Amino acid sequence: MAVNIDKLTITTPVARSSSIPIALELTGAQALATLPGIVSRLADGSIRFNAPTRGASSKSTQRTRCEWKEPLYWALGSASRHRNHQRMALEKVNAAQKVVIAQMHVRDDDSPVIKVFWNKGKISFGFRQDFNQAIPLNADLLTEVPPGTPFDITIEVNSNGVASVSAICNGRSASSPSLLMAATWNDHTFDFHGGIYNQLDYDETTPTDDGSVCVISHLDLSHQ
Repeated sequence: MAVNIDKLTITTPVARSSSIPIALELTGAQALATLPGIVSRLADGSIRFNAPTRGASSKSTQRTRCEWKEPLYWALGSASRHRNHQRMALEKVNAAQKVVIAQMHVRDDDSPVIKVFWNKGKISFGFRQDFNQAIPLNADLLTEVPPGTPFDITIEVNSNGVASVSAICNGRSASSPSLLMAATWNDHTFDFHGGIYNQLDYDETTPTDDGSVCVISHLDLSHQ
């Protein structure tokens, strides 16, 4: 089944314009139609994301991404369960060998509830129990996840703010313990992200061919 990103928002490593160097955001349908070197559909229906390390970044960081995100934010109580399930493979990883691959983000803030990393063949995550918690709880989830090998990442959270992160690769699986969000999150709204977000600051010495590439072969976002 083809991966449908048409209505998702894609943050790209392309600048908005020659005078506005901030990362361009557009719908998945627009990205597929206008940025084939960055976002493309493969013959099997999968989606390929390309994030050169040198490129346009967001206002808050000097790091590039090719990342999808939900266009609408949701409250925990708007559904019994919120779920982000993504199957992907990393075709190429930046020189730091570290990318963010999935997030549960919060509106109007730079400190997400959950951030999932691929780091040198290992999947780990950070969890903030409290809103704007300075240092998240960090934990390893699954090892031996090499580039080029498909793996699954799932973030789930229920209406009571009980979340979990799980990963599957080559028949091996691992899940986090229940992650309980504190009441400080209750007045906030959230959205899921996924794709590749380089964890590497760039400058004029960064090689132009450095970057990360992923192929997303399955994406299921549900709120029910």
